[in-house]
Amino acid sequence: MSQWVENIFTAKIAKEDGIVRRKKTTVARYASVDELIAAVKKRKFHMIETGDQFVIVCNTGAIKIVV
Repeated sequence: MSQWVENIFTAKIAKEDGIVRRKKTTVARYASVDELIAAVKKRKFHMIETGDQFVIVCNTGAIKIVV
């Protein structure tokens, strides 16, 4: 796993069950989408793709889309 992906999950916000977002082009530049997905799955977090962003919910709780 690339250091860039590891840095996402060692950030303070990720450690505090926060939300992390990254542009798709940035992910492609520094890692790969497959690598990011594998890292999210490994941690049992959730990842949403919307527009030009990936949004990672750094929490293992259930997700409910309200609207």
